[in-house]
Amino acid sequence: MRLLSIEMGIINYQTKFKNFKKKLKGKNREILTKILPPIFALIIKVLSHLVRWEIQVSPKVSDKIKQNQTFVVAFWHGELLLQPLICNRFLHCNQKKASVLISQHFDGDLISGTIKFFGIDSLRGSSSKGGIRVLLNAVKKMESQEYVAITPDGPRGPYHKVADGIVFLAQKSRTPIVISRVIYQSAWEFKSWDRFKIPKPFSKVHCIIKEPLNIESLKLDEAKILIKAKMEED
Repeated sequence: MRLLSIEMGIINYQTKFKNFKKKLKGKNREILTKILPPIFALIIKVLSHLVRWEIQVSPKVSDKIKQNQTFVVAFWHGELLLQPLICNRFLHCNQKKASVLISQHFDGDLISGTIKFFGIDSLRGSSSKGGIRVLLNAVKKMESQEYVAITPDGPRGPYHKVADGIVFLAQKSRTPIVISRVIYQSAWEFKSWDRFKIPKPFSKVHCIIKEPLNIESLKLDEAKILIKAKMEED
């Protein structure tokens, strides 16, 4: 009986210790989501002044902006860093409401907190958590002539694999897709699934905003193949 009591005490201690670690992890993440986003936003703004921009915007996109027409903005997850600036400077997201579909994971919390400093909202959800709900909310926003941006290969990859969400969003809202690419002359690349890149100071950043892509009449697989091909074009 004494041995059984000791074993039960050890199990109880282990359970309490696991719960403590879980609470500590949650508290640390809560603190980080408050501290890191303003730092990230500042880094992005400073970095934007330390690189040389080369911009190529499709005239058809410029026409849509002038006519106050909406569209789905698409960019790869690994090219996320400078997209808030591109959205504001060249797609005029700061003059029109814009939201980005972002996962409900911790890294999504950091991204959501960061883009707020650029006047961009978040729609939280992913394929595994609240996916259909968030896509329907995105469609409603686009029906109100707002911009919605999405990373077709996010939030977990695989690298440059187009998921179903962007097709659903573009077809349900009956709007075209505008692809925003960022190509770095020289950059640091993370060893992450998305090969996330940070441009090196004083290097060239080539931003390409491509002409609107209509996929309304395409089947799901056809649309995904076309989107991937257009997004991977330089």
